[in-house]
Amino acid sequence: MSIWNPDNVKDVAESVGINALSDEVLQALSSDVEFRLSQILEEAIKYMRHAKRTTMTTQDITLALRTLDVEPLYGYESTRPLRFGEASIGPGQPLFYVEDEEVDFEKLINAPLPKVPREMSMTAHWLAVDGVQPIIPQNPTPADTRSMDLLPKGSSANPHLSAVTDTPTATTATPSVVKPQVKHVLSQELQLYFGKVTSALLDESNEEYRVAALASLRTDPGLHQLVPYFVQFVAEKVTHGLKDVWVLTQVMHLAEAMLENRTLHLDPYISSLIPPILTTLLSPHIGPAATPPSTEHYPLRQLSASLLTSICAHHAKSSQALKPRLARTCLKSFLSPSQPLRVHYGAILGLQATGGKEVIRALVLPAAKEYGEGVLKEAAESGDEGRKGEAELVARVLVGVMASLEDDEDVDMVGVVRQGANGTDEAEWRAKVDARLGGYLGERVMKIGGVKLAKTLVRAVDIEDDGLLGFKGGKM
Repeated sequence: MSIWNPDNVKDVAESVGINALSDEVLQALSSDVEFRLSQILEEAIKYMRHAKRTTMTTQDITLALRTLDVEPLYGYESTRPLRFGEASIGPGQPLFYVEDEEVDFEKLINAPLPKVPREMSMTAHWLAVDGVQPIIPQNPTPADTRSMDLLPKGSSANPHLSAVTDTPTATTATPSVVKPQVKHVLSQELQLYFGKVTSALLDESNEEYRVAALASLRTDPGLHQLVPYFVQFVAEKVTHGLKDVWVLTQVMHLAEAMLENRTLHLDPYISSLIPPILTTLLSPHIGPAATPPSTEHYPLRQLSASLLTSICAHHAKSSQALKPRLARTCLKSFLSPSQPLRVHYGAILGLQATGGKEVIRALVLPAAKEYGEGVLKEAAESGDEGRKGEAELVARVLVGVMASLEDDEDVDMVGVVRQGANGTDEAEWRAKVDARLGGYLGERVMKIGGVKLAKTLVRAVDIEDDGLLGFKGGKM
């Protein structure tokens, strides 16, 4: 016999318009209601015990209904347990009711008014700026992000799902795939593109393939997600391939193509791109060790200097300390007599690329005489043919960057100056140049640029000396 009264089921059925129910149906429905109620109570008791309570609340019933996939009853949420009173309407028929709380009207009237609720409003915040998520209350903290990264994701997190999706596990004969710890946010198309471009750049046998890859990098507008990967690729190849000038040249062409692509926002990555460029410009150990020293690294240094020129022209506004830091690094290498001449070659080109005429006039020109009469002349008179050739190359590039002080365009980037109209008194200007730049550089100034270049450099040195004297005398 069911504990639940069938008359209650009959009353509910009549309230919804069902009048003709047999006794067997009422009895079956009573048994089912009793089973459902006992099931809900058992789940609610579990929540009550887990909460370390001895009194069941409406929240326990709501959670039990949700556990059983039943829509909860609304309107019965309460932070305190309900108190039931008992009233007797006849013998053996108790009636339970919820006791209402007595309210003191005097206290209710004298109570302070509640705070006015805030009006509904909307605020905007940045999810990410230049690919970096700002630390604001609306965004998850770095600790939350790290904890989410540690959680298992994908089908490999569940061995049953792995079996369904044919993912290899430790129990199968196929060895498990070790996944990197970096989250992959690139699409399959971008990953395939990155692999094709990097393999094409390092393929010596297919120049057409390599040229097409660089052309795509210069013009494709949808490569912003690949920029950090390309920057890392350049850094790795420069770090581990200093002996291979061809590979270094290709990765510098890769950096050049990215700098020429105006659709890419490279400002956040310039600080990571500059170290490999400076390495190919100033490193003394580029190329294989050979006797006499190889000269194939000089075009690479010229390419690296042109990249610095592009960076200073288009990305110096994002960092006010960019140009001074580059100039300081190149000047330190130029003024170091312990560095080989190949480093001085790159440092001179780097100084010109960093600041142009201003840097040449302020930093290179005052040190030219001491450098020419000391380092270059000593290398030229050492008897070593390799050092003598390097000294000649450095002297030509030094004269070339100083010749950029001319107002016209009689000088090219690598120091090959087209002959202009020479003056009548060549010996007089040769003596003036020797007095200001030394005999070693003076001879090459007259040979490369003639009297016109000599006049320019003599005037520039005199102006610089007058400025220093005026500053020391307190006139400036």
